[in-house]
Amino acid sequence: MSDSFGPRWRRRLPVPVGLAAAATALLLVSPASAVVPDASAPPADLGRAADEQASVVEVRLAGTAQLDALVATGVDLDHHVTRTEDGLVVHAVVTPAEAATLTAAGYALGRVVHRPADAQARVAEREAAIADHKADNQEFTAAATAAGVSDVKIIRADYYTSGASQVLSVEAKWAQGQTSTAALTVARDSGPGTEIGSGGTQSVSRFVDAGVYLYHRGAALVTSRPDYVRITSPTGDVAVAKVREWLPVSATDPEGPGYQKDFVTSYLTPTDLYGRIRQLAAEFPDLAEIVELPHRTNGYRRHAQAVLGTTTASRVAVDSLAWGHEGGNDVSLELAHPGGANAPLSVDVSGSAVRVGLATDAGGAVTSTAAEVVAALNARAGSLLRAYTYRGSAGGGVVAPAARTLLTDDLSAPASVSRDPHPVYAIRIGKHRDGSKPGVLAYAQEHAREWVPPLVTVETAERLLRNYAHDGRTKQLLNDLDIWIAPSINPDGGHYSFYDFNSQRKNMTNHCPLTGAADFLARDSWGVDNNRNYTEYSLFDGFSGASSSCTSGTYAGPGELSEPENRNLDWLAARPNIRFSMNLHSSGNYFMWSPGAYALPGRVSAPRPTLDEESAFWGASERILSAIKRHRNMAVTPARTGPISDVLYSAAGNSGDMLWYRYGIYAWNFEVGTSFQPEWTEAHEETMEFANGLVELMRVARDFDKDQTRPESGLVVGPGATPGTVDVTFEVSEPAAVFYTLDGGVPTYSSTRYGSAGIREGGETLTVPLGATVHWFSVDSAGNVENNYTPDGSGRNFRKAVATLPIG
Repeated sequence: MSDSFGPRWRRRLPVPVGLAAAATALLLVSPASAVVPDASAPPADLGRAADEQASVVEVRLAGTAQLDALVATGVDLDHHVTRTEDGLVVHAVVTPAEAATLTAAGYALGRVVHRPADAQARVAEREAAIADHKADNQEFTAAATAAGVSDVKIIRADYYTSGASQVLSVEAKWAQGQTSTAALTVARDSGPGTEIGSGGTQSVSRFVDAGVYLYHRGAALVTSRPDYVRITSPTGDVAVAKVREWLPVSATDPEGPGYQKDFVTSYLTPTDLYGRIRQLAAEFPDLAEIVELPHRTNGYRRHAQAVLGTTTASRVAVDSLAWGHEGGNDVSLELAHPGGANAPLSVDVSGSAVRVGLATDAGGAVTSTAAEVVAALNARAGSLLRAYTYRGSAGGGVVAPAARTLLTDDLSAPASVSRDPHPVYAIRIGKHRDGSKPGVLAYAQEHAREWVPPLVTVETAERLLRNYAHDGRTKQLLNDLDIWIAPSINPDGGHYSFYDFNSQRKNMTNHCPLTGAADFLARDSWGVDNNRNYTEYSLFDGFSGASSSCTSGTYAGPGELSEPENRNLDWLAARPNIRFSMNLHSSGNYFMWSPGAYALPGRVSAPRPTLDEESAFWGASERILSAIKRHRNMAVTPARTGPISDVLYSAAGNSGDMLWYRYGIYAWNFEVGTSFQPEWTEAHEETMEFANGLVELMRVARDFDKDQTRPESGLVVGPGATPGTVDVTFEVSEPAAVFYTLDGGVPTYSSTRYGSAGIREGGETLTVPLGATVHWFSVDSAGNVENNYTPDGSGRNFRKAVATLPIG
């Protein structure tokens, strides 16, 4: 996998490969038993058959006299002569018959240094290198400018299919993008060997966030896959890039014969979700268990409330002291006209019924103000209710009589939905659930109205458990991973969304003050956004994308981790073996990771992952998204894949940032589908495709744990912008960090780490003097070091190259 998405305007220095291992026994005579050839004997007959191929073989000699005798035989020797403690070692180019003749003459043959097959491989490498250089030169010529000179750079050019459509997505950076609103025009060819422009053109427009230009982006339908695209900037500069395929369809289906899926048949409330995972754990006790998380929610419950009156100054708001289901819904309030003049303000309480007799003047008109009624209620009915003026009003308006009104919690869920503080459950899946295996965490419904993501978690749990007995790959996952699935982090909000207010996003906790929107009329606006209440780069740290308003959809709460739902997720993330996670949301078909927040002004981002970490995110993402696409060819687009704050918006205090920055977990975020509560037919399809992706995350985690492949890397050299310099980048065979020196020093983990060129740009370009010595090594995220190099300063098998350009 390359860590660069840009144009191929560079020369590639191939990574060295070892010679092929010997396929047959070496032609060898032990020196102890060797017959020393008689220098005066006639030369051996080394006639070579026309159909025989020669290899390079070591010949071990006692000294120069033997060397002279060997030369006299007429054997084909190369220029290799090495002196050892035992004599000399030379290299002879001989066929098998010639080798046999030399052995019969008493010469000791050693190892085979080079075989005909090695030469054939080198020829193939040569042809590939020539073709590559020709392509590079053609691209360079077409671009009409040296790398680094053009003011426009194509950072991604992706062809993909989605449904029946073919799409080309292009992203580019233009040096004038911050100040100019101009769009850029992309010209494309119509396939390999065709002229750029023959496939038509499309526009890419500026992507500006928080007043900061990030890049140009855009996508268009095409009728065939382009091979190259070109952008000519308004200033006349040119960039050319090769088109890559995004999410190609794999011929390998990871789901073996008899693989079971499609276990979800309807939307599920949080009560249903918990019941479903309890049923699974009971059915598969050797593979799963239910874990009650340590913090119960505040509960699907409210105090009964009412607001009487029609104007801000004259309204009276009341809340029962008891929860609605515990008697608060039985409390009633009447504001009565006494029916006469000069009546005093009075309050009568009979059981749960409260009657206020309003004061009147000599003409019989009501004179009681809202503030006076509030004070009287709190003084005389304070054991049943709490009264307050409306949203901080002084309450100077005269109260109008109101008929007897029952206070209500306005909750409609059936009695089967508990009104008590609610336990939150996760199902833990795996053959070894003791923390000894790498952990994977999946969680959903931080946002209550998102009904499809919890279904994805349940479908995934069903697939993992029901396929264990007969599907080998599933068995590997459960044998080698410790999987935690929490289908509903926010059950209170989830129940409220199902039964009361389908657009509910947050939990149900009312943090609004009595002087604010704490009253009955604001009941659908309360709650904390559970995905803004975490600890890293939050509103409380000065980051953007969350609100301090208790009625905002992105209310961050009174403080970090103030909510039990958030403390539960923090507890899960703190499991020391958790290495990967997926936070499932909807909607928009996004796939994202950190950073998820920035501060204003200036769009100061949370720390960006290193180039190798970003490459690991991209590499695993393509696997996961390809699995999603396999269901019905729905592609999550390149433009909607990447860090949260790059492709969506800033979301201060989100869970992904806490998992990544605080706990070092590779944390992703699905945004499933195109709406929060689609019709069931569509919801079912989204569940099936994103469950594919969630299972693939498990495979990514297992592959990471089993990875023992050492990365390989190479140096890429291109012309510099000024005489006497070259531009240098690194290529790696997989996502891996590169540590390098330019001063001839030994590279270690303290050396400079190869970095990113910028947002979505791949590796940086280093400008160095022509002929500079570059030392480096690469190490992947699993800790595998290239060449088994020990980067403590004592090793010498690091990579080495001189930064020079090809001749000609």
